[in-house]
Amino acid sequence: MKSIFLSLCPPYRTTFLSVLMVLSLLMSSDAIFAQGGSQSYVGMEACKGCHEKEYTSFTTHSKMGSSFRGITRMKKGLTGEEMKKCYECHTTGYGKPGGFKSEVETPDFKNLGCEACHGPGSGHAKSGDAKEIKRHLDAKDCEACHAKDRVAAFNYKPLLFGGAH
Repeated sequence: MKSIFLSLCPPYRTTFLSVLMVLSLLMSSDAIFAQGGSQSYVGMEACKGCHEKEYTSFTTHSKMGSSFRGITRMKKGLTGEEMKKCYECHTTGYGKPGGFKSEVETPDFKNLGCEACHGPGSGHAKSGDAKEIKRHLDAKDCEACHAKDRVAAFNYKPLLFGGAH
């Protein structure tokens, strides 16, 4: 049986292939968005409306909510490159779309917020869909920053199992 593609005249084959390519690109971009690939950071205030209890607990009790103070205290002795390494773990979304750039440009992301652990929240904030945000964290999520080579004496397990908020 002869394929439909081969039975098309050459000019129609090109059009057919072009349409397939466009459809393929459109479908893959939706998949990337659903996986968080094109999401950006929206800040803790966007979380507060629906997650007021967690927001209040985090801002009242968590040291992560004032994490930038550690950088400020050490700033004098650090080079620009060393500061960037600090930003990776002491700010929200450093180096990622919509994340921390500087205290002046993105003051709402200078401390750790919800999205530092749960990932960029633009999709979740827009849709309210729980699948659009990382909900169940595990040790690997903490170890991105709290690895033994960075913080030898840190015990993240009470935070992980008790909730950082």
